[in-house]
Amino acid sequence: MKFFAVVLCALVAVVSCEEFCYNDVVASCGSKADSDLEHCDARYGGVHSVAFHLQSYVNDHIARSFDYLLMSTHFSNYQKNREGFSKLFRKLSDSTWDDAIDLIKYITKRGERMDFSARKGDAGVPDEKTHELFELHALARGLDTQKKLAEEAHLIHKEALKHHEGSHDPEVTSYLEEHFLHKQAENVREFSGYTNDLKRLLAEPKQSSLALFLFDEYLQKKL
Repeated sequence: MKFFAVVLCALVAVVSCEEFCYNDVVASCGSKADSDLEHCDARYGGVHSVAFHLQSYVNDHIARSFDYLLMSTHFSNYQKNREGFSKLFRKLSDSTWDDAIDLIKYITKRGERMDFSARKGDAGVPDEKTHELFELHALARGLDTQKKLAEEAHLIHKEALKHHEGSHDPEVTSYLEEHFLHKQAENVREFSGYTNDLKRLLAEPKQSSLALFLFDEYLQKKL
């Protein structure tokens, strides 16, 4: 049996050196069973070139999810009592959290690890006093945040599209398009509509309380 193993290792040693994982296995023949197989992972293409950007994007989603949750809690208290607005931001908090989880799964599927300390610019830094905003201001903040997340996805998409050696990764761009870019375009359109509609409804100061009540009722029924 030992002779057979030696012969096998000798035979596989002639395999092309381009098959890196295979070479790791060849080199480990006769070694300890727990020896590392450095190249036997799921990494390929240019995912390593955007790994940090994806990790930072996860952290940004987590922070924004908590921002939205605070906003939802603020609008559901007994003083505000805006259940429609609360429902809107709670739904956005949940979907943003789910997106972060999906990103983590994708990062690990591609052979990378999630780094919760990865930060790009102000990614992951919660907006100050987000949960204390009035209704129209909250919608405007929600719109700005959705645009920021969408633009960051565009930047990662652009980075993965580069044709430099080791950078190009069409699988990353396909993933972003399917799971983020199209959905974010809808979110931006929705929030821009909400913001402009409420702004017009509040144009008459004497009817502002009624306008807010009716808009909140609309959100409750729609969501």
